[in-house]
Amino acid sequence: MSTVKCMAVIGAGTMGSGIALTAAQSGISAFQIDVSSAQLERARAYHAKTLNRAVEKQKLTRPDADAALARIQYVSAMGAASSADWVVEAATENGDLKKKLFQEMKASFGSEVVLATNTSSISITDIATAVGSDASRVIGMHFFNPVPLMKLVEVIRGLATSDETTRRTIELATALGKTPVTVNDRAGFVSNRVLMPLINEAFFAWMEGVAKPEDIDEVMKLGCNFPMGPLRLADFIGLDVCHDIMMVLHRELGNPKFFPCPLLRQLVQSGRLGDKSGRGVFDYSTR
Repeated sequence: MSTVKCMAVIGAGTMGSGIALTAAQSGISAFQIDVSSAQLERARAYHAKTLNRAVEKQKLTRPDADAALARIQYVSAMGAASSADWVVEAATENGDLKKKLFQEMKASFGSEVVLATNTSSISITDIATAVGSDASRVIGMHFFNPVPLMKLVEVIRGLATSDETTRRTIELATALGKTPVTVNDRAGFVSNRVLMPLINEAFFAWMEGVAKPEDIDEVMKLGCNFPMGPLRLADFIGLDVCHDIMMVLHRELGNPKFFPCPLLRQLVQSGRLGDKSGRGVFDYSTR
């Protein structure tokens, strides 16, 4: 059983807000941290909407929903969350930014606090170089979207990650109602090492005229029992995120098969990023 009473979650985007809500619903207090007040307000609205929907569907009582919401504090600086006994970073998938945040995390939180990252592809060992001798406290804690619903947490050990840090991370993931699976620190880990090349190949099939996007997705849903077609999933994840992960795989593994499909690159360059922009592979502007 985890001893964590309060988590600090850095980043109030889709993943960060989902992690904070999951903690709150599990009885753990959470600091939702973001430098953008607008992003914090979006996270606050998402939390309230999600909990209200759960009450309407009778999956949660109103007192429990109110109690969960009351466990979340919204702050714009790490210093305001320094009392937390666990911190997880869920910022943009950019290695330099994450290293900068980890330096601030080391300075802001106690020496016993685990420094976790929700990165979906960047080396934990590399991120840990930002905190020097405290690298044993650094670990990957890769949640999946939507966080409150998805059961898996990939637990990724860096080269210096201690057994104690790993044990505590597994305990916390379990306390959050997740199933932790430990994997090694290789580009893309397991999930994106397998998933992103599949999505990339779906873009090639579309670009080369093998089938229309909706038909590619239908084949994979009906023939392979996918709950969501790969191109629809790419829109849901964000085409820019898919592109960036493919670039990490290409750079770290040195194999040209991981280079993003030209059509995927064009869509990203044109600002067609998927659900979040209203149009990606498919058009969501009228929905």
